[in-house]
Amino acid sequence: MATSGTNTFESGFDIDDIIQEAYDRIGIRAVSGYQLKSARRSLNIMFQEWANRGLHYWQIANLDIDLIEGQAEYTFFRSTADGTSSTSVPDGVTGVHDVLEATFRTGRGTTSQVDSALTKINRSTYSGLSNKLNKSQPTQYYVQRFINKTVVTLYPTPDASAASNHVSLYYIKRIQDAGAYQNDADVPYRFVPCMTSGLSFYLAQKYQPELAQAMKLYYEDELQRALVEDGSSSSTFITPQAYYPNV
Repeated sequence: MATSGTNTFESGFDIDDIIQEAYDRIGIRAVSGYQLKSARRSLNIMFQEWANRGLHYWQIANLDIDLIEGQAEYTFFRSTADGTSSTSVPDGVTGVHDVLEATFRTGRGTTSQVDSALTKINRSTYSGLSNKLNKSQPTQYYVQRFINKTVVTLYPTPDASAASNHVSLYYIKRIQDAGAYQNDADVPYRFVPCMTSGLSFYLAQKYQPELAQAMKLYYEDELQRALVEDGSSSSTFITPQAYYPNV
């Protein structure tokens, strides 16, 4: 027997299909216009709640920002409607949720490219720095997350030599809104099952409260499996520690 030869199911599984599947699971077939709008709103709320569920590896991206002499702060807005990012930030980069890692990069794109890791510090450490406007090559960075923007502050402030180079960031993007009903969801195929069961749980709270607890169990179980699979595999070495107290 022949197989389909394709593996793009999630590409044709748009927001409208996700909503219909979620309603089917709680026994609602005839869906009105308001119920579609209500489901899309619940789906967006669920995507925002996923930001509290730990790190999603498919939402990690990389970019280089141009350093400007004397400029310590580099701002990323939630969307273009919230403001215009500084000229050093590449066009179209919005929705930066947090910055995981940063490196100071010299000779970008050449065979002599060199990266120097920057240390991420917290608010207390940055507040305790005596001369925040001191100019030199940046060695540390501090991230502030606001309602409509994320601000990355470098220390020391880039000097003239540093300004001719860049800082490379690995950052977490926000999951995109559901948007139009014909859109695909901004999630990988592994998260389609838990996304659908999660929306069923959200809708059950509003339309079938007696099913809410059962839908929550399905949702949490499938989400947990997806989160475990979404991890980054790497080798781990465990070395026993020898302790000789009387030697």
